Amino acid sequence: MLETSATKNERAAATAVERPSFDAVYEREFDYVWTTLRRMGVAESSLADAAHDVFVVVFRRLGDFDPTRPLRPWLFGIAYRVAADRRALAYNRRESPAELPDIESDGPSAEQALDRSQRRAMVHEALAKVDENQRVVLVAHDLEERPMAEIAAELEIPVKTAYSRLRLAREALTKALERALLRRGERP
Repeated sequence: MLETSATKNERAAATAVERPSFDAVYEREFDYVWTTLRRMGVAESSLADAAHDVFVVVFRRLGDFDPTRPLRPWLFGIAYRVAADRRALAYNRRESPAELPDIESDGPSAEQALDRSQRRAMVHEALAKVDENQRVVLVAHDLEERPMAEIAAELEIPVKTAYSRLRLAREALTKALERALLRRGERP
């Protein structure tokens, strides 16, 4: 098969994109990885270890990363697999005392900060109750605002299946939040 000059130019353009350094990826994307892991159900006490595991994989596989593609979906996939592995190994079953939120003097009152922290924990707890296959679609689509076609391709599922999982995840999350609010004595 003959290679056209257009194909050669495309290949040259693809190789002209510079691969980011590990240090740059770590510096720029650490918060994103941390948040993704938390949304995927990794326990607070295990977040640092899980983030470390993600960046170990990034360090090892950065040479395989295609710099012409967006970095965050690649990181999301790695974080998703690390979170799933941790759940499978039951790392998140250990309980640890909850940390008190840092409160600045010019910020919200202690009661407001505590309420916000409790609500955030309630949402994370409810999110953890959503089926893993559904949760990954919900997090990627609703929280990461990624296109459904991209999510379906990454998970190797049909787009209609991804939309179905999203619908089921939203329903499950709503029910879990309603139950949590009722336990707190609040009206959903």
